[in-house]
Amino acid sequence: MIEIEIRNRLNKYEKLGIEKQSNGTELIGKAPHIAPLAYLHSIYKGLNNDEIGRLEQELKTEIPKDYKEFLKFSNGLHIFNTTLYLNGLRESYNRQKAIENRLPFALSTKNLFERPRNAKPEYFFIGGYDYGNGSLLYVNKNNNKVYRCGTKNVKPLNEWNSVNEMILTEIDRLIELHSANGELKENIKKTTPENNFEFDKQGLWNRLKNMF
Repeated sequence: MIEIEIRNRLNKYEKLGIEKQSNGTELIGKAPHIAPLAYLHSIYKGLNNDEIGRLEQELKTEIPKDYKEFLKFSNGLHIFNTTLYLNGLRESYNRQKAIENRLPFALSTKNLFERPRNAKPEYFFIGGYDYGNGSLLYVNKNNNKVYRCGTKNVKPLNEWNSVNEMILTEIDRLIELHSANGELKENIKKTTPENNFEFDKQGLWNRLKNMF
């Protein structure tokens, strides 16, 4: 199960401190190098079927099955603060209570209000990265694969076969970039994955020919 796999990876940071908030949010690993009240990782209380249904109504689209199952475990996820973040249902924007009852970033932001212009209807945005180039993650509903892209263009930069594969491999990769107390290791210039998507040279050549 994805819950067990995620917890197995994050449990090592519990020695740095944990907090269970009244709304069910679990904070793991105090991170004073980030901010006095910061934690490395945040797991949010999972959604029930009614909440998922309400979220789909808000988004005006069906949530991909794999991500829907993830949301039942955790309503979003923050890894190494927000180095990697996955979005969920956010029902409050009260900043005064945000520290006491932390919530995920809203799925509605990138799916409705800040959606890249060339995003196809079947692209469902689930999160992204806040360090480096601020790139986004989306699920293609046609094949259930996950892709990383820029903030303005959905051209793929990385590809994963499933939501679960992306989450676990990215947590593993980010753990390697950080020290035991969660600080970024020296000489690490960026925390986004290297672009491994095949470059379409022939397609580029054809586009260039059409320009002249």
